[in-house]
Amino acid sequence: MKKGIWVISIVLTSSLIGLTGCSENKVKEKALEKKVTELQKQVEQEKKSKEADDKAKKQAEQKPIVVNIVDPNTKSFVKSFVPKEMGFGTNNEKYKQEIEKWAKDVARGTQTTPGYDKRMLPDRIGVNGLIVKGSPRTILEESELSEKVLQASEKGGDVELPLYVTQSGYKPEDASHLAEVVVATYSTHFNSSVVGRGKNIELSAQAINNVIIGTGDIFSFNTTVGPSDQEHGYQKAKEAVDGKLVDGIGGGICQTSSTLYNAIDQLGVSYVEKHHHSLHVGYVPTGRDATVSYGGADFRFQNTTGVPLLLKAIVRAGTLTVEVRTSKLYQANIKKGL
Repeated sequence: MKKGIWVISIVLTSSLIGLTGCSENKVKEKALEKKVTELQKQVEQEKKSKEADDKAKKQAEQKPIVVNIVDPNTKSFVKSFVPKEMGFGTNNEKYKQEIEKWAKDVARGTQTTPGYDKRMLPDRIGVNGLIVKGSPRTILEESELSEKVLQASEKGGDVELPLYVTQSGYKPEDASHLAEVVVATYSTHFNSSVVGRGKNIELSAQAINNVIIGTGDIFSFNTTVGPSDQEHGYQKAKEAVDGKLVDGIGGGICQTSSTLYNAIDQLGVSYVEKHHHSLHVGYVPTGRDATVSYGGADFRFQNTTGVPLLLKAIVRAGTLTVEVRTSKLYQANIKKGL
C-alpha cells in the first residue's frame, strides 16, 4: 500500500513538473508574441513615416521656388518671382539682366507706374513763422535689390525693398534764424504789363520763397514749384520751345529758375541737373539760364555749402530778386562758389 502511494506521489509530482514547464512556455510564447507585435508596429510606423517624408519631399520638389518682394512699410507683397520660369539655373546671365531691369523700373518708375524713388519736397517757413513740413528724399537702391533677389533665387523666400530715407539737413531750432544774413542775391527784370508772364513769375517765386535747403539736401525746382498748369493758376505766355517763342501755359517760370541759378551759383553748391534754353533769353547773360519743364527738364542742385540755407524770392515792380540767406552763426562757415 505504501509502495502504491509512493508510486502515485511520483506520478503526481511528475505531472505537476510537466504542468509547470508548460505554463512557463506559454508565458514565454506570449511575451515573444507581444515583442513581435511591438516590432511589427514599429516597422509599420517607420514605413509610414518614410512614406510621409518621401511624399513631402516629392511635393517640395514639385512646388516651384518663389521669391517674394516685400514693401517694408506696408509688409505687403509687391511682386513674386519664379526664378526657374525666368531662366534661373539655365540662363543665369539673362535672368540677372531681367532682374536688374525690373529693379530699375520699380525704383524710378515707368510711364504707367510711379517708382519708389521720391525727390525731397523741402520744408518751408510759413506765414506764421512755423515750419511747414515737406517730405524726405527716398531712394530704392537698385543694385542692392538685384543682389538680394539673385541670392534668394536659389532657395526662395522674402526680400524687403532696400529703401533709404533722408530727412532735411537742418535743425528745427535753427529755422527762426536762417533769414538773418543774405549770403547771395541776384535780380532779373520783366515787363510787368505782360500780365500772363508776370503772373507766372509771381506764382513760381511764391513757391520757392521761404524754402529751407538743409545741409546735403538736393533741391529740385520742379518738385518744389509743382505743375505750372491752369489748375494751379498759371496763365498763357510766351516760352522758348525748340528754338522758337510760342504761347504756352506757364511761360515765364524759367526766369524764376534762372534767377535762382544765378543767385545760388555764387555759393559752393553741386549741380545735379541743369539745362539751357534752345535760344538766348534776354533776362540773363548767354549761358546763365536754367530752363525747366514740369515732368521734363529740371534744375537741381545739392547744398554742399556746409550750412543750411533759406531762399527768399521777391517780386516787385517788374523785378524778381532771389536771395539766399543763412544764420549769423553759420555765415563764417559757408563755402563760396568758384
